[in-house]
Amino acid sequence: MAPSVSVKEYYAGRSLFITGSTGFMGKVLVEKILRSCPDVKCLYVLMRSKKGHSSKERIHEFLNYRVFDYLKSEYPEQLQKLRVVPGDILVEDLGMSIDDREMLQKECHVVFHCAACVRFDMLIRDAVNFNTVGTQRVLDLASGMTKLEVFVHVSTAYTHCDLEVLEDKIYPSKHKPHQIMNCVSWMDDKLLEHLQPKLIEPQPNTYAYTKALAEDLVAQYAEKFPIVIARPSIVIASYKEPMPGWVDNLNGPTGFLVGCGKGAIRSMHLDDSLHPDVIPVDMAVNACILLAYTTALEKSKELKVCNLTLSDDNPATWKEALDFGLHHLKEVPFSVCLWYPGGSPKSSWLQHQVALFFTMILPAYFVDLIMILLRKKTFMVNVQKRIRYGMESMRYFTTKEWHFKNDNLKALRQKVLPEDDKTFFTDMKVINWSSYMKVYIKGVREYCLKEDPSTLPQARRLHRQLYYADMVVKYLFYSLLTYLVYLLVCENVHLFSNKSLI
Repeated sequence: MAPSVSVKEYYAGRSLFITGSTGFMGKVLVEKILRSCPDVKCLYVLMRSKKGHSSKERIHEFLNYRVFDYLKSEYPEQLQKLRVVPGDILVEDLGMSIDDREMLQKECHVVFHCAACVRFDMLIRDAVNFNTVGTQRVLDLASGMTKLEVFVHVSTAYTHCDLEVLEDKIYPSKHKPHQIMNCVSWMDDKLLEHLQPKLIEPQPNTYAYTKALAEDLVAQYAEKFPIVIARPSIVIASYKEPMPGWVDNLNGPTGFLVGCGKGAIRSMHLDDSLHPDVIPVDMAVNACILLAYTTALEKSKELKVCNLTLSDDNPATWKEALDFGLHHLKEVPFSVCLWYPGGSPKSSWLQHQVALFFTMILPAYFVDLIMILLRKKTFMVNVQKRIRYGMESMRYFTTKEWHFKNDNLKALRQKVLPEDDKTFFTDMKVINWSSYMKVYIKGVREYCLKEDPSTLPQARRLHRQLYYADMVVKYLFYSLLTYLVYLLVCENVHLFSNKSLI
């Protein structure tokens, strides 16, 4: 059945409350709603003070991101609908003033709870306070909203890593959320550090564990107001909006891409026959906007869950992704590189460790030795330590494969008007991964590394020079290796001959 109103018509005249607006998905969400839903009444964004800058001051810094360039040039009036609400997810009652709290509870129709800390190495107290207790505080605020039509909780597809197949449904967490929140409120750090491995088991990190707790917590409010849980998989650079390849962080695959492109990563522990599950940030955001729209119109009191995943729609293996990346790096190389991009994935942990030692650790010490001789500040060993730490935190996800059911995501396209399906695109079958990888590299280069496109000719020259240097080093290495083998064989033959004579 065709919906009674379009997406634009639904959001017209409505006020939205967004947490996590300064995050990767949050920026794209704010921009997309302001650009594609021109009659939205107001976007209230929770923003805390940071590094001496007040919440009000941070909005100017926020709007300086390239993601808002089109709005500033074409529809500057839309930015007037963006209102900062000073507050903090880590503070009781979100750190809001009484007036702001009452205003939100009186005005808001839709809540997008996107705030989360995605670090994998957080101590359990910090992870619980941010991802679980923070969610509880937003739910408490939403409970008092008299006009609330839908609550969108942005979770992750990796909330239950122990399951090989994850369906569009809620799964109970290992522990009761309130019990864990109570524990971290009084236990000391040493006790929590001791208990942490057993508490989060079988989850690989505190992020996945606390997001599972948060989902369980959100499910308890399903009878109070319409709720939908959006579970994106690994969120990567935009497919085409607000600009192709837009990305603002080096998390996950983006960090791998930069490390490989700069020649710093020469070996990766991953099974290149497996299929990583990723979703471009603009498609993930479009899905969240549509989920809020459809859930609000249906007015269902049953909790909805939607896996925002690639699944079997348009899969690509790690090998294909790496091959595409190395191919396009020749055309769009980075300006500053440590060495020529290369190396290879290893499915064997032992092989990876051997390659790691010879191609990354030893060269790092060699570079720092040269820096010491030149009386310069050393850096390479510390850089490699950070790279290896990041690779180790990702190893769990590069050596396993999950199957996510995304029936609800596919059904979204049938619940909206054709023009809305075009505006809020979610069909990942249209992605050509080779072309996308080129766009991804360009985006990382321009938006993350701040390298102007005008530097490409110089970067290509450096890329060619590093290629020849790499060839020379490989030739010398294998020549030396061949010579050593030759000497070893000759020595053994000589010894064998002497024994035969005796």
